[in-house]
Formats: sequence, structure tokens, C-alpha cells
Amino acid sequence: MDEEGEDEEETVPPGNARTPGWVLLLTMCAAGIGGTFQYGYNLTIINAPTTHIQRFVNETWLERYGSELDSWVITLIWSIIVSVFPLGGFMGALLAGPMAIRLGRKKSLLCNNVFIILSAILCGFSRYAKSFEMIILGRILAGVNSGVSMNIQPMYLGESSPKKLRGTGTLSCAVSTAIGLLMGQVVGLREILGSEEVWPLLLASNAVPGIIQLIVLPWVPESPRYLLIDLKDKDSCIVALRRLRGNCDLSSEVEEMMAEQTAIQGQKPKSLCELIREPSLRRQLLTIVVLSSAMQLCGNDSMYFYASYVFQEAGISSEKIQYIVIGTGSCELLTSITCTLVIDRVGRRVLVMGGYGLMSVWAVVFMVALSQQGHIVWMPYLSMVCIFAYILSFGIGPAGVTGLMPAEIFDQMARPAAYMICGSLMWLILFVVGLAFPFIVQGLRHFCFMPFLVVCVSTTLYIGFFLPETKGKSVLEITEEFKTWRAKPRREENGWIGPQDIKSTSL
Repeated sequence: MDEEGEDEEETVPPGNARTPGWVLLLTMCAAGIGGTFQYGYNLTIINAPTTHIQRFVNETWLERYGSELDSWVITLIWSIIVSVFPLGGFMGALLAGPMAIRLGRKKSLLCNNVFIILSAILCGFSRYAKSFEMIILGRILAGVNSGVSMNIQPMYLGESSPKKLRGTGTLSCAVSTAIGLLMGQVVGLREILGSEEVWPLLLASNAVPGIIQLIVLPWVPESPRYLLIDLKDKDSCIVALRRLRGNCDLSSEVEEMMAEQTAIQGQKPKSLCELIREPSLRRQLLTIVVLSSAMQLCGNDSMYFYASYVFQEAGISSEKIQYIVIGTGSCELLTSITCTLVIDRVGRRVLVMGGYGLMSVWAVVFMVALSQQGHIVWMPYLSMVCIFAYILSFGIGPAGVTGLMPAEIFDQMARPAAYMICGSLMWLILFVVGLAFPFIVQGLRHFCFMPFLVVCVSTTLYIGFFLPETKGKSVLEITEEFKTWRAKPRREENGWIGPQDIKSTSL
């Protein structure tokens, strides 16, 4: 019987052995719609009803206490509504690690929808209840949902995708985020849900992707690596792999996972503090700290801050700017899709270095254009080009590869804690930059992108010198590469011994 089974596996066409089935595609879509899609969507739907919510805050206060609020108090309350979202994301990032370990990857994404449904209920009924505090609490819960999903979705897809398509699978998270950004901009149009009459429905519309995920995600398998390495359930792992890969030979992939399981035999999932104290993972930890920090410090989100101003200077009417801004979301979607298609061909280092390198160039051009905008007629148009080019450059690599790195360079026991660090840094820095950027603009004026330029250049140099290529390699192979990159060449009797010889000579 075994020989017959082996013969049957050998007759499977090579194309089927390489191409994952529709189940993997469904897994990517199901994880994305209620995952990183929510981050992009919740980030942009709050922009359209700004004036409506501010008016609602003032009217609510007047009805409660018989006096109107000063304009600076209204601005302060609005700032709180906006800024609690990244604080909620920070809390979600800290929750993601324990949830991934205790519940698994798929169940964590399913349970995460509780936060977004509660958020939708609070925001949706806030005007009926005459409580702007419900909006604040709802935004916190929306942030928690986004913080959890931004950590667990790339972990889930990275562990479910075959090695040769691991970049494509994980980078679909960036595509989901870009689609969420674009959908939030479209749904927030005045003609759809951005009007004063229906803005509570706009804030509550984030429940729809969550409900879709609750319906679809149960039909796809759990992460095979989690089943085998964490739960030690080999049979369930093979069933999940068979659904994800189709009728192909799974022996090499199972052997690779078994080798990783053997390498971490007797270990338990690392806590955040244990990962920080682990000397053998210091270089990997430094890498995700640099990449996660750079993703928020590179100025991409701040470019949206200037978008409306630059478009107005170019002569575009305020009524039409909302439609032009949709083009910025379209740029990020276009590049994220392109990057997803090519990442497993060109590798990770090229995309990230290219992205930050181009952003450095466009930051310089943008600052020059801003400084000359009042003197040269065509400079506003150059500023517009810079906005789109900067966002396109960000989407080339930094937007997606950053979330992929923890899944590739950490083993199963360290991965949840690594994502906790990665996510926590990103959300905290997003919060700090959001508060600090207006003061940076006030202090540096036209040269406000100078700090972002320094970050982009420094990150490009770090990647070029210290990050090995991870394309198509197992976790054990990548770990060995990091060890050799740490090693210094030394002289022995036979001549120089470089990093590539360390492993063989130590044996």
C-alpha cells in the first residue's frame, strides 16, 4: 500500500507540486478582510467626518451643561479621539503574543473581531446616546483590533505559505492594508457615508469586514507550523498542509518543520523579556527594531498631512480634493500589489533598500519644492509629484517587508514575542510622530522632512551592511546566516577564515 501511495504521489504533475491551491488564496483573503484591512480602513474613515464630530462634541456639551466649548477644547477632544487609536493599537500589539500562543493564529483572528464589533456598536449609537465618550472608547477598541491583527495575520500567513511563496503570502498583508486605506477614503466621500446625517454609520461600518471574516475564516486551516511545533499534532499538521498545498509531496516541508521542532526541543514560547535577554537573537532583534521604527519614522504618514495643502496650492478646489486624495491610496495599493508579485523573485533586501533609497531622494526634492512654492509657478505641481512618488516608494518595500521580517528571522518559540516588540514600537512611534509632527513643521517649516531623510538614509545603510537575504530559506538557514554575519574573519595557519567558514571550522 505504501509503495502504491508513493507511486501515486510521483505521478502528480510538477506544476501542482509547486502551485498552492485555492485554499491558500482563500486563507489570505479571509485573514486580510478582518485583519490588516481594518488598520487601513479605520485609519482613513475618521478623516471625512472631522467637522461633523467636532460639531457633535460642541452640541453635546451645550445640551449637557448649557454652555458652548472654546475652540481649543473642541480641538483637544478631537485630538484625543484621533490619538487613542494608536494607543489602542499598542495595547493590541501586547495582547497579540499571548493570544497567538494560547489560542493559535486562526482563533486569535476570530476572537479579535469582538473588539471591532464592540467598537462599531459604541460609535454607531454615540449620537443617539449623545455621548462623544463612546466614540473615544470605540476608537480605542478599533485600535486594539488593528494592533492584534497587524501582528497575528503576517505570522499566520508566513507559517501557512510554502517557502518559495512565503514573501507573497505575508506581503498580502500590505495589500489588505492598502485596500483598507482606499476603501476608507471612498466610503468616506460625502456622497456615500461622509455626510453629516450618516457619519455614525461610517464609523460603525468597520463591523462589516469583521462579520465577513467570522463567516469565511473558520473554513480555512490553522497554521501547520503551530499545529506541529506548538501543539505537537503531526496528523492535524499534515491535514492542514494537504488542504493548503493540494496533492503534492509534503515530505520535504514536514521534514523541515520537524528539524525546527528538534532544534527548539524542550523550549517554551519566549516572553518579551526573555527575547530581549537572549544573546543569540540580538542581531535579529536589532533588525526588527530598526525596520519597525523606520517604518513610522520615514514620514510616509506625514506626507498625507501635506496632501490637501499642496493640492490647494496647485489650484484644485476644496470640493475636488477629496477625490484627488483617493489617488494617494491608489498609489499605495498599486505598489503593494506589484511588490507582492515580485518579492519572491527579487528578494527582500533589494525592495527595502530601493524603497528607502527612493524616499531619501524624494524627501530632498519635496523640501526644495516646498521652499520655492511661493516663488515659482510650477513648484506646487512638483510637490504633488513628490507626494505620489514618496508614497509609491514606501509601497515598494518598507510597507510590506517590515511585517514579513519577524516571520522569517525568528523561530516558532520567539516569533510571537518578536511581533509584540515590532508592533508595540510601530504603534508607539505612530502616536509620538502624530503629536510631534505639527511642532516639527512649525520649527523647521519647509525643511520639516529633514528628520525623515536622516531615517531613510540610515535605514538604507543598515540594511545594506547588516541584513542578509532571506528569500527561499528556512528559519534554521537564516539563523545560521545571522550567526556568520556576526562572526569576524580570523587568521589560521591555512590563511584567512571568513564568516562562511565559521560553521565548518567549529565542527
